[in-house]
Amino acid sequence: MAKILVVEDDATLRRVVCDFLRQNGHQPVAARDGREALAVLDTEHVELMVSDIMMPGIDGYELTKSLRDAGYSIPILMITAREQYQDMERGFGVGTDDYMVKPINMDEMLLRITALLRRAKIFSDRKIVMSETQVDYDAMTVTNGDITLSLPQKEFYLLYKLLSYPDKIITRQQLMDEIWGYDSETDAHTIDVHIARLREKLKPFRDFEIQTIRGLGYKAVRRDEK
Repeated sequence: MAKILVVEDDATLRRVVCDFLRQNGHQPVAARDGREALAVLDTEHVELMVSDIMMPGIDGYELTKSLRDAGYSIPILMITAREQYQDMERGFGVGTDDYMVKPINMDEMLLRITALLRRAKIFSDRKIVMSETQVDYDAMTVTNGDITLSLPQKEFYLLYKLLSYPDKIITRQQLMDEIWGYDSETDAHTIDVHIARLREKLKPFRDFEIQTIRGLGYKAVRRDEK
């Protein structure tokens, strides 16, 4: 169960979202706008925020930016009636983690919230557990039983990124930008070389595999889910 802040100026939708979250085991806290949301955050610890964008006073963009500027790292799911790419780009630019367009599907929202909470726990614990395998960010090691593998920094970051989003395709360009940096002059072939080395080193670890998605990039897949 997670305490989730729901920021929505539409009273009906706010109530519906809160009721749905409560029915699914979460503890919702409601706020009518950005100003009220900030007041809640001053007094309560929440684990995730679901926020509308178009609100009077402090809108969702401003609320999200102010939280990120203040050092809040809670996952944020933005909900909006606007579907333009520029709005989505702006949302991610100020620090949202995910984005949904109204009318929202409640079951899909719950799936997204579950995924965001799982990722937040990974980044908080700095460890990923996949079946019998544990990946430790601080030690840069992969462990299964008596086997412990230490990896070079870039190879470890690649593995950690892929395992943080199992079954999701991560493009070569995304991996280049995040791990080598936007200004790197290294070409995308470097990713392929590092992945090949990773696969060779990870042969003793049978809980997952790294799949190549031709023309796009890579994804990590649990072997027991294939």
